[in-house]
Amino acid sequence: MTADRSCSPETPPSYDKTLQAVLEQGLNIYGALHPGKRPVKNLSHGTLVLLGTGARFWPVFTQSPEHLDDQPNPVDLWSTRVIGALGSALGATAYFPFGGPPYTPFVDWALASGRAFTSPSQMMVHDEVGMLISYRGALHFDQSFDIPPPPLAHSPCATCTTQPCLNTCPVHALADGGPYDLTACHQHLDTPAGVACMTQGCLARCACPLSQGAGRRIEQTAHHMRYFHPS
Repeated sequence: MTADRSCSPETPPSYDKTLQAVLEQGLNIYGALHPGKRPVKNLSHGTLVLLGTGARFWPVFTQSPEHLDDQPNPVDLWSTRVIGALGSALGATAYFPFGGPPYTPFVDWALASGRAFTSPSQMMVHDEVGMLISYRGALHFDQSFDIPPPPLAHSPCATCTTQPCLNTCPVHALADGGPYDLTACHQHLDTPAGVACMTQGCLARCACPLSQGAGRRIEQTAHHMRYFHPS
């Protein structure tokens, strides 16, 4: 799903200009890359900027019409509106990780950015927000502009000695090398013991040492858990 450019920016696009615009909306840049220099699916030129929820996301979102009107899939609707508008204002095309099939290859883009990695549990981990990674969209610019290099040269999991993502889950749904035992997870969430996961979020994902960097509010986590496991 894309939102086409409707106008051209008054000034050339830049990383700093894009960052300022997305921060104002409660989002953050989760990574960026030049598809022409690092081949990725679906794109071959310009600059791709990946967007995810920031620490200010939940206060911004809960004041939005999508939330206040109790619309279905409100976070997706909010993302479509807000990131689509950012694309129009900045002169970029907006892409989203939902709305398929077919789906936009966000996993491929994320790994190619050098800021997201495959954790031992096979879930993605981000160098700043850990396993509470939440991509909401991306902006693709035809122009190529400077982007900062990834802060880490390798996956943060390579130096994580405790690997809590593997030993925190109460039902051991996450295993080294996978696969993710989705059935065991959902069955646990239907029990009284699963209340903590439903209200506080996936205990394994929250236990990642980097997840604190997400600034995730407990209300936001509970919202996503209700969509992951409807009662």
